[in-house]
Amino acid sequence: MGHPVERESGFAATSELPPGQRLQRGWPVTHYGPVPRFRPERWDFRVFGATADGGKHAWTHEEFTALPHASVVADLHCVTKFSMTGAEWGGVPARAVLALAPPAPDVTHVMVWAEYGFSANLRLADFTTDRTIFATHKDGELLTAEHGFPVRLVVPHLYAWKGPKWVRGVEYMTADRRGFWEERGYHNVGDPWREQRYSYQEGPEDGPGL
Repeated sequence: MGHPVERESGFAATSELPPGQRLQRGWPVTHYGPVPRFRPERWDFRVFGATADGGKHAWTHEEFTALPHASVVADLHCVTKFSMTGAEWGGVPARAVLALAPPAPDVTHVMVWAEYGFSANLRLADFTTDRTIFATHKDGELLTAEHGFPVRLVVPHLYAWKGPKWVRGVEYMTADRRGFWEERGYHNVGDPWREQRYSYQEGPEDGPGL
């Protein structure tokens, strides 16, 4: 029996693009810095920060890939204005990680950490949707190294930079803190339907000041 597949629910249909976006055929490679080399014997996935039990949680690559899997059919919207529609993302739902390593009651945000110290901050409400997934596959095939193998985060209702490639862990936070691109002029929330591309568009409620 295959994994369950969740389709668009609560957001715009895949045939509709956010303002300012164009349909992309294929999947361009976009990232900052080199592609990391995957060493399975050294790789782990960690959850830390304000956890409910006050401790740290970690899984080896073998353990992480054995966690509950699901598939989500969803679009990917890049802040560079291309959109890739109808992709099927397979992997570990964020909610599965949350169930195994719950956050403390006062957690409001998470920082998703990736190789080379790259990071992206998310509101807890964005991280905990049933469509946020730590993807290992796209359209039934393992991700390539250039596209984030072994794990990339996909948050379909936000711009793609909010879903880093080469993810290594999640930090639970009781206050917001900007991630890598958010410190460099990108919008702290990143909603493509509101065209939240850059920090100069932010209101006081959108996050901490630069």
